[in-house]
Amino acid sequence: MRFDRNTKILIIGLGLIGGSYAAALSEKGFSVGAVEKRQSAIDFALEKGWITRGVTVPDPAFLSEYDLLVFALYPHDVVRFVRENQSQFKKGALLTDVTGVKCGVVDAVQAILRPDLEFIGAHPMAGREVSGVENADPALFRGANFIITPTEKNSDEAVETCRELGAFLGCGRISCLTPAAHDEMVGFLSQLTHCIAVCLMDCKNAEHLADYTGDSFRDLTRIAKINDGMWSELFLLNKKELLAGMDRFADTFAALRGYIEAGDVAAIRQMMRLSTERRRYFDEHR
Repeated sequence: MRFDRNTKILIIGLGLIGGSYAAALSEKGFSVGAVEKRQSAIDFALEKGWITRGVTVPDPAFLSEYDLLVFALYPHDVVRFVRENQSQFKKGALLTDVTGVKCGVVDAVQAILRPDLEFIGAHPMAGREVSGVENADPALFRGANFIITPTEKNSDEAVETCRELGAFLGCGRISCLTPAAHDEMVGFLSQLTHCIAVCLMDCKNAEHLADYTGDSFRDLTRIAKINDGMWSELFLLNKKELLAGMDRFADTFAALRGYIEAGDVAAIRQMMRLSTERRRYFDEHR
């Protein structure tokens, strides 16, 4: 599939990420349509000029217009939508997604896909602690990492199209990982950090904390305001990798606790020096 501004793009799911895709791509001159169950979300996106048309119920004539379909749905809904509606997709269309797990999505979709269609996983590493198209922002992906997860079933052309898509969104570093490598990396970088933020907020009554907290607690718990439906599904779909990350964190936390209990200043300071060194690397490679 040739990818240029004549490519018609369909966003399936107009939440924060899907809405931000629509906003960013329409600003770049693409014709963008949407499938979204909330009419209010479609009306909002139409008013903003982010989409040219939207439907609340998949319509065969509508679905068949689009060259590139972007699934911004919960993982199980991506598989369900493809299974129920792929007979209506345009011949030769390319399908991609935004979901935070890949093995359970990419394998399932590629296993059921029509032979003239192609699905390639992708994941923009960006988001906010709010949801809905009303909070969408065309600048959400500016400078963000963008991960493409091709398999042996994907063509070089599809990978290149995904790279171009990430660039049009404004992403910075665009990388390719296998679905399994993606899930291992994201289990640690994203899902584990959300688990830590949730536990920080849950382990102590927050009723009076706001009167005394500083930036450190606010920064660490920003992502604790979480979409429980989506994130619980992500946690369970990537359970093996997430549990491995939680065990690694628990071991390191227990080591620090032991050093503090024993009054081992040298060991405490060594852990802090290591964390400072690794964080400095992050800052230098943003």
